[in-house]
Amino acid sequence: MPRAARTTRAETIAPHGRLALSGWSVIAAFGAYFCMYGFRKPFTAGTFAGDGLWGIDEKAVLVIAQVLGYMASKFIGIRVIAEMPPERRAIGILALVGLAELALAAFGLAPRPLHVVCLFLNGLPLGMVFGLVLGFLEGRRHTEALTAGLCASFILADGVTKGVGTWVLDQGVTERWMPALVGLLFAPPLLAFVWMLTRIPPPDPDDVAHRTHRQPMTRHERRDLVSRYWPGLAGLVAAYLLITVARSIRADFAPELWRGLGLTAVPATFAISETWVALGVLVVNGLSVLIVDNRRAFFASLAVGLAGAALMISALVLQPRGQLGPFVFMVLMGLGLYLPYVAMHTTVFERLIAMTRQRGNLGFLMYIADSIGYLGYVAVLVGRLLVSPEKDFLQFFFTTAWLIAVLASVSLVASWIWFSRRTPASWEEAAR
Repeated sequence: MPRAARTTRAETIAPHGRLALSGWSVIAAFGAYFCMYGFRKPFTAGTFAGDGLWGIDEKAVLVIAQVLGYMASKFIGIRVIAEMPPERRAIGILALVGLAELALAAFGLAPRPLHVVCLFLNGLPLGMVFGLVLGFLEGRRHTEALTAGLCASFILADGVTKGVGTWVLDQGVTERWMPALVGLLFAPPLLAFVWMLTRIPPPDPDDVAHRTHRQPMTRHERRDLVSRYWPGLAGLVAAYLLITVARSIRADFAPELWRGLGLTAVPATFAISETWVALGVLVVNGLSVLIVDNRRAFFASLAVGLAGAALMISALVLQPRGQLGPFVFMVLMGLGLYLPYVAMHTTVFERLIAMTRQRGNLGFLMYIADSIGYLGYVAVLVGRLLVSPEKDFLQFFFTTAWLIAVLASVSLVASWIWFSRRTPASWEEAAR
């Protein structure tokens, strides 16, 4: 354990200690959230081909069921994460993941179609884990770099855990029991990483001076924050909703997209493609920590989001012309989607609180965006099944991605304009 990890709030951490603490924090947060994905995503490695359920493709039903639970968790988390005392975060993570593993065991046991309910129950607790992990990192001078490391975990874990799921299936384990077995494999490292999280001290006085003190929020404080900044927040949340839809389609139906592009993905394919995505996103979003001024960092993060949308459009134009191979296309689309998605997690909301000096915490704003984002994803999946149930996931993805890239750009520009017209003096007056 680094020496800095025993520092109390009253002490200012020395530069060498801050570096050690940052390394410890990134490893702990990355590892804890990476392991959580071992309880959430491996089932998507299965095809669940067969007779379907209620005349609908079984995998689509299962994905919707889990996302419905995950979405409900995000709405519950708006209050729970905003009010969560720091000392309860670690036990909360373990309790939520434990409930998710029990649901996976029930998924293996339950007869059809009750197994669908089990995946809903699996998603229900997992949606709050991110906010609990994030609470250990926010409000620090290096929060962007720390959170970029955290976000790299779900980019990498999405591919790696699907790869582990595919490997377990290759060993002869059934699709119904594979998710629970993979979860057990990730349980021991999860315990170790959560213990590491508990050794991270609260922000020191220098952190508080630069980023404001973060604390649990009352209902009145949550309502006050939204009412003051809702026009600008609406643009940010709209962009986040759109990006979440495309990101989730790419993640949950990756095997189908790879096949549509003419390449059958093996376990290593998922891991390698997402490693390149994670590296690019980690570097770009992590560099925002070098921008000391909160206002400049906020608008720089919006520019990163717009650059991601432009990258998506470029990939969508070049691939049909045969100028991009399947692997490069999937990596570029991943970068285009994750640049704005991770910017919201690392910088946009973090610097918004810091520049406005508003009483609150990062988890509250993230869970407003996440809940609406996953609601939109569920709506798109259900709508597709009702309107166009054919299995051409590639064409569906292309159409959706085009629409999202354009609309997300418009939303980010609208938010940029609204916030740019507010002055630092107006933030200080509103915060009093």
